[in-house]
Amino acid sequence: MSSFFSAKAQQDNTIKILTASEFNEGINNNDVQLVDVRTAKEFNDGAIKNALNIDFFQQEIFNEEFGKLNKEQPVYLYCRSGNRSHQAALKLEAMGFKEIYDLKGGYMGWPDKK
Repeated sequence: MSSFFSAKAQQDNTIKILTASEFNEGINNNDVQLVDVRTAKEFNDGAIKNALNIDFFQQEIFNEEFGKLNKEQPVYLYCRSGNRSHQAALKLEAMGFKEIYDLKGGYMGWPDKK
């Protein structure tokens, strides 16, 4: 029975995991919200251009800041390796966000680190 539910979750159209090239193509569209869910220190050590930093570990601030974003507009998320951004994506889905894209492998797999 649990495999049925995990299969259902993988078919969910709200959250999509993208390769770095797919993610890059998506964020070049000006109508997206790009969010780095790493800590401020990680963010300051390097981030994807134009990303907003909302630390997943600071749950009160996380909820408040995501509450200000447009739930109808696509959200592109990333973290260091993909774990936190996936957890964040599930939380955003529960908050009512309609289109969520998660960077596979996180910032560690991003080819254009700055």
